[in-house]
Amino acid sequence: MIKVGDKVRFLNSEGGGVVSKVLKNNMVEVTDADGFDFPTPISECVVISEKADNDVFTRLKNEDESKKKAKAAAGYQPLSQPKVEEKVPQKVRFDAEDRVDAKLVQPERPEGNVLNVYLAFVPCDTRNLSSTSFDWYVINDSNYELAYTVSTGQVKVERQASGFLQPNTKEFIDTITVDKLNDFEYLNVQFIAFKKDKAYVQKPAADVHLHLNPVRFYKLHSFVTNDFFDEDALMLPVVEDDESAEPLVIDSKQLMEASKQKEAVEPQKKSVSSKPSNNIIEVDLHIGSLIDNINGLSSFDILQYQLGKFREVMNENLRNRGQKIVFIHGKGDGVLRAAIVKELKHSYKHCPFQDASFQEYGFGATQVTIK
Repeated sequence: MIKVGDKVRFLNSEGGGVVSKVLKNNMVEVTDADGFDFPTPISECVVISEKADNDVFTRLKNEDESKKKAKAAAGYQPLSQPKVEEKVPQKVRFDAEDRVDAKLVQPERPEGNVLNVYLAFVPCDTRNLSSTSFDWYVINDSNYELAYTVSTGQVKVERQASGFLQPNTKEFIDTITVDKLNDFEYLNVQFIAFKKDKAYVQKPAADVHLHLNPVRFYKLHSFVTNDFFDEDALMLPVVEDDESAEPLVIDSKQLMEASKQKEAVEPQKKSVSSKPSNNIIEVDLHIGSLIDNINGLSSFDILQYQLGKFREVMNENLRNRGQKIVFIHGKGDGVLRAAIVKELKHSYKHCPFQDASFQEYGFGATQVTIK
């Protein structure tokens, strides 16, 4: 049975790495030497044991020593000018089928040395936006080759596409049916830009998180004339002129500093308040009630800060049996509520929970009882 940490090679293709995660449906995630993750069927992986490596080393070493002894027994004498063996270049990490015919590669453009990367959605029938499907593309409008991956989701992400995108090209990813559009509200794009066999100006690795309101798919003005398609398309910039469309994830120190600044300015304002009449603790988890300045914070940063506040309040009251706590998270798209429910089911199994009073909090609050 393959487990996390096993070193594996691919059965039907070159390459391999270390198993970093065991997935569902008999799949594992393999991380190669360059740090890229490859979801791979278990049936396509062969575990490489240290013992096997040692056996091969020992066999080759013994064969080499046997050859040397045979030459010595036959009176072998080295030539005064030993033949210089021609060095064979090592095989590059790209297979032959990965290489593109030089005649097919677009020539470099003077303006192409800055990165411009887009996601594009082209409607199959612009006259019926409410029911049509959409062709989804990733576009590399630069002189760089991209090693990229695209995923969807915010808390639990799902890989949609990955690979190598040639310079100044577009690549079809998939056709999206109208019933799947809500799955594309949160898009995550990561890529590394490079050039083969030539010097180039290094670009930082990109990690961009985008929010795409599904309503845009149903509005005709969302689809515009562009340089990449004959048809109008919904263009979603990932990187424009070397600038990310969304800020990268910031570190936790910046988040904590923003929280301390808020407490210093408004010491009297607290997100936790106690109601003596019914002894219920209310916790407002709206990010605006926790910190004042959210500039530069991604959706992931905000969610992690809110969950941190949830855990802090729960841990402070775990010894107060019978204590009721209402966490006000709002209705929104349900991401925060789903994350709180997951925490309660896994980390606080002994604490029952339910929707809080609709008359007081509407649909946007969860009540937990400490047991």
